[in-house]
Amino acid sequence: MKKYQLIIAALFSISLSAQQKINRKALVTRHNVQITAIDTLASLTVGNGAFAFTVDATGLQTFPKTYQNGIPLGTQSEWGWDSYKNVNGYKFSETLRDYKQYGRDISYTVQIKEPARRVEAVNWFRQNPHLLQLGNLGFEITKKDGSLVQPSDLKAISQKLNLWTGEIESYFEVEGTPVTVYTASHQEKDEIGVKVKSTLLKEKRLKISLRIPFPTGDWADMGTKWEGKQDYKSTLSEKSKTQVVVTHVMDSISYNVSLNWKGNAQIKKTGEHYFVLEPSNTDTFELSCLFALAEKPVSNSSFSVIENSSSKGWEQFWKSGAAVDFSGSTDPRANELERRVILSQYLTKVQCAGKVPPQETGLTYNSWYGKPHLEMHWWHGVHFALWNRADLLEKSLPWYQKVFDKAKNIAKRQGFEGARWQKMTDPDGNESPSSVGSFLIWQQPHFITYAELLYRNKPEKATLDLYSERVFATADFMASFANYDAKKDRYVLGPGVIPAQERFKAMETFNPTYELAYWNWALKTAIAWKKKLNQKVPEKWETVLAKLSPLPISDNVYLATESATDSYTNPEFKTDHPSVLGTFGMLPETSLLDKKIMKNTFDLVWNTWSWDKTWGWDFPMTAMSAARLKMPEKAIDALFMNVTTNTYLKNGHNYQAERLTLYLPGNGGLLTAVAMMCAGWDGTNEENPGFPKDGTWKVKSEGFQKMF
Repeated sequence: MKKYQLIIAALFSISLSAQQKINRKALVTRHNVQITAIDTLASLTVGNGAFAFTVDATGLQTFPKTYQNGIPLGTQSEWGWDSYKNVNGYKFSETLRDYKQYGRDISYTVQIKEPARRVEAVNWFRQNPHLLQLGNLGFEITKKDGSLVQPSDLKAISQKLNLWTGEIESYFEVEGTPVTVYTASHQEKDEIGVKVKSTLLKEKRLKISLRIPFPTGDWADMGTKWEGKQDYKSTLSEKSKTQVVVTHVMDSISYNVSLNWKGNAQIKKTGEHYFVLEPSNTDTFELSCLFALAEKPVSNSSFSVIENSSSKGWEQFWKSGAAVDFSGSTDPRANELERRVILSQYLTKVQCAGKVPPQETGLTYNSWYGKPHLEMHWWHGVHFALWNRADLLEKSLPWYQKVFDKAKNIAKRQGFEGARWQKMTDPDGNESPSSVGSFLIWQQPHFITYAELLYRNKPEKATLDLYSERVFATADFMASFANYDAKKDRYVLGPGVIPAQERFKAMETFNPTYELAYWNWALKTAIAWKKKLNQKVPEKWETVLAKLSPLPISDNVYLATESATDSYTNPEFKTDHPSVLGTFGMLPETSLLDKKIMKNTFDLVWNTWSWDKTWGWDFPMTAMSAARLKMPEKAIDALFMNVTTNTYLKNGHNYQAERLTLYLPGNGGLLTAVAMMCAGWDGTNEENPGFPKDGTWKVKSEGFQKMF
């Protein structure tokens, strides 16, 4: 009898487990994006992590000028970089300026204000190389009177992004005639598949245009500059009756745009960089558009192959890793949080899962000339590991090996040991001049964070061997950067630093709280790696760790920096990132931390910060701190703070301002916070520790990894 009871109990347990498993397709598809009007902030994107293609309500990039001040209609790939010709022979050394730091001259690449020659050199190295908008693929639709269709002429708009398959289905009518468009991206190639259904094709009133823009060379590039002084060439060559290749030759790059179609069509070059494809004798037309470097020819796929690649790739993505389901919650914010979480997963997979750390606007449009900012890679990548998709973080780590020598050269130039990781950089790891970025240090320990997360995912010697050289070079720099103060017998960070809260003057600032805690954690982690490999721990690491300055305190709260005794009385110092909360949020409890003082600090920041002058990742960071401090209600409140920079658009993008209409660190931050709120961190045993236990939140989660 007992045997049968055990069998029944086991079967009941299996059944219960099956019932509790999240229905991922239902979870994902209930947040499919639906668009019913021209909305310039609701552009939709398809892509594969290293390539993205953003469309308007037509399913292609038909109205780029209309959308340029919203979410622009970009086509970008992580390989698509160009540099203008350096006709004036600017040298990087012209961007360097010496600063007295630690009793010696140390050079930094900064935005020099004079003389004119050096100002021009700085500007050249800031804008070069720049990420390109590779091409605009749109419709030319003619009305009965012969005029081109404008956005206001589109009626009955109905567009859907099917998140489960990664395909966009667009429907609209022109003078009563329906047009249906399917758009998808290949998951292994930089290729778009398009299928169009409309009698306008047979009437030769619907054509497809390819227009290649000039790079702006400006801070931003929306892909709508149609004229330029550069002598670029776009050459059309026919490969067959159903395929042509446009080769675009620029200053330092040449690439192909290959068009392949099914059916009858003719293509004409109607401008220097403008081509029009005219289908005929059909009311259904299939097209593939492939972008590739000219020296790396790739063959086109058919629309059906692209559609299948998208469908299979996205289904595999959604079935992998973690998931969280808030259905059944009575808190009115639950469904919106679930929507933001699902769409943030989609957007970061499309735009932030390549082999190069992404820029803050991903692969949609340029900000900061398209340059990656390595301090932001934490927000772009850490969530992948916590959502049990460590492979997507791991893809970008070989890049750090590629640029390793340049990081070591920066440290050597400045008289430090090890490797000083770049801040504002490019695909080859070059520095970009910045009077703020060059003095940031909070990106330095990031590589140790990534390596530790990947080791936890695969706790094998092979992981240690793969990353240890870069981990140890990072620690070498950190130990040598800390300066010994003989009077107080301690090691100090700065002066000569700007904290993550970019409100402090470099040569007046020392001992920022978050950075001190990060130095402590990272050096301890590097020491642990040495011991795991049975290697001798450098004495300098242990000495710096033992004598690192304590976290600065005043009035029973942590200051932003030891040098800013007016951290909470100077209005300017209560703006930008409240990075002091990262001390116990992004980071675990360190030996430097007093949790009571941290709680006091949290309360003061919460009540007095100028939240309207913050950024998208500040709210998740605040939620992470609240969760660790056992204030789950505050964690939810932080994620829903009613501030413009905490806005999430219909397409899931984290809106900041007119200048920065999307901000992927906000999406990545949200995913990091939710992962921690679900799985917890080292030492937590409570289920979903970051969510209130008052019955208003019903949280079903699976597959998450704990944070350290």
